[in-house]
Amino acid sequence: MLMQSSAIFSPKPAFAPAPFVVKALYRTSSGDSDSMAATVPGPKWAQKTITLPPHRRGCHLVTSQVLKEIRPDLSEFKCGLAHLFLQHTSASLTINENYDSDVRDDTETFLNKIVPEGRSAPWKHTLEGPDDMPAHIKSSMFGCAITIPITDGRLNMGTWQGIWLCEHRDAPTARKLVVTLNGI
Repeated sequence: MLMQSSAIFSPKPAFAPAPFVVKALYRTSSGDSDSMAATVPGPKWAQKTITLPPHRRGCHLVTSQVLKEIRPDLSEFKCGLAHLFLQHTSASLTINENYDSDVRDDTETFLNKIVPEGRSAPWKHTLEGPDDMPAHIKSSMFGCAITIPITDGRLNMGTWQGIWLCEHRDAPTARKLVVTLNGI
């Protein structure tokens, strides 16, 4: 016998969320004149595909390489978001420590301990070599995209944060990174 609960399947919510108000720091020039927000030009977009040179297996700080490529466009944004998307399935992006390279080495050591590799590993996908399936798993763990706030023409990261490219394959490969900037 199938029973239905009207509380679960009711078309009306059991409670109505309270409305909330968000004060904007910036608004486009067509905004409300009573707002406390500054008047700025309308939103804009910029996009560039960067080819990062081949890196050996491991975690690599690439912040300066990325900034070198996007700085002219980035400087045009007062407030916004930078979205970085890596077009690969055997490498990953993350934000982490930018000062002590031991953190990158230790992260690589950790990844290699938790994702088995070699002939004794249980993976079925081995057509591209024994390091390929582990690379896919590691890539999925960190992901292939990050988003960073833009403030006053700069990436608004913490003092000790940097952009890492994590190369999970044994053979160094150039990697394509699509950077999309959006904001005002």
